[in-house]
Amino acid sequence: QVQLVESGGGSVMAGGSLRLSCSVSGYDDNSYCMAWFRQAPGKDREGVATIHRNGAANYAVSVKDRFTISRGNSKNTVFLQMNSLKPDDTAMYYCAADCASCDLGSQCLQWGQGTQVTVSS
Repeated sequence: QVQLVESGGGSVMAGGSLRLSCSVSGYDDNSYCMAWFRQAPGKDREGVATIHRNGAANYAVSVKDRFTISRGNSKNTVFLQMNSLKPDDTAMYYCAADCASCDLGSQCLQWGQGTQVTVSS
């Protein structure tokens, strides 16, 4: 079975940093596209960042200058470096793999259980 394991979430003060990690197991080939999504209570899920196997990345405008998505050498490991965090970044963050495209609205086949990020002022 395919599993996505996320780590790195936590509680930080505004202006702080966190690095989220996601690893895919039980998957033979490198994922064409991987992504991070987030969802705050009472709000719709939104795409945060996507990264193609070739390294090309897309970001939501709200995080473009603060977050960086990257992939490990295996191409089935993805990271999200989050700097200058704001209270509005508070959400459950989900890792996704095997995405049909690398647009922020991409449909992905594999999902993690999420990791909570809480930013306080």
